[in-house]
Amino acid sequence: MNTSPHYEQIGGEAGIRTLVDRFYDLMDTAPEATAVRALHATNLKVSREKLFLYLSGWLGGPPLYEEKFGHPRLRMRHFPFAIGVRERDEWLWCMETALTQHDMPDALRTELIAKLRNVAWHMQNQPG
Repeated sequence: MNTSPHYEQIGGEAGIRTLVDRFYDLMDTAPEATAVRALHATNLKVSREKLFLYLSGWLGGPPLYEEKFGHPRLRMRHFPFAIGVRERDEWLWCMETALTQHDMPDALRTELIAKLRNVAWHMQNQPG
């Protein structure tokens, strides 16, 4: 399978796993993420795996999420959770921190942060 430069530059499968683990480690322990953490199950194993599968395809690698679950339909799948400004911003803090700490080209990091901000804003389903 051909993969995109983004997938390769982030480190392929191992790089995405490292990024996802750092993201959820931050969410699980940082006081900056208490509201978004409360939306998740006590055990983050399933969430970690689903984000890994999703990011694999989103970054131009194998479409693992789609193969297992079908189209992501992100907004629909997140609608049962009350995602307001605080939850959105805490999710972004975790993701931006994880991306900042991940070894990748600066241009890719900047692009991914911008794209993921758009995704996070799209997931917000509660006012203020």
